[in-house]
Amino acid sequence: MLTVAPDIEVLARFGRALADPIRCRILLTLREAPAYPAELADALGISRTRLSNHLACLRDCGLVVTVPDGRRTRYELADERLGHALDDLRTAVVAVDTDRTCADADTKRCC
Repeated sequence: MLTVAPDIEVLARFGRALADPIRCRILLTLREAPAYPAELADALGISRTRLSNHLACLRDCGLVVTVPDGRRTRYELADERLGHALDDLRTAVVAVDTDRTCADADTKRCC
């Protein structure tokens, strides 16, 4: 059965989000538990401005959502199945070949 265009677009959007190591780290961190931006920035060792740009990309891609919590805003994965998908993808890639790198690893494109 042929994959329809919307399916391809969704996978491409997910792939673009995963193309940046910082966004991968954000998703893997949120896979463990929801977090506040200040906590994420500290945990990842990046500026809040840089984190904000990556979170905006992940929100635009539909992978993370904001949850109001009083005067603060918490981030979490848009769907718990994304955490499972990240685990499955990581495990599958590691099972295939652990010493390969992508030729386009330096490409910095957002969703």
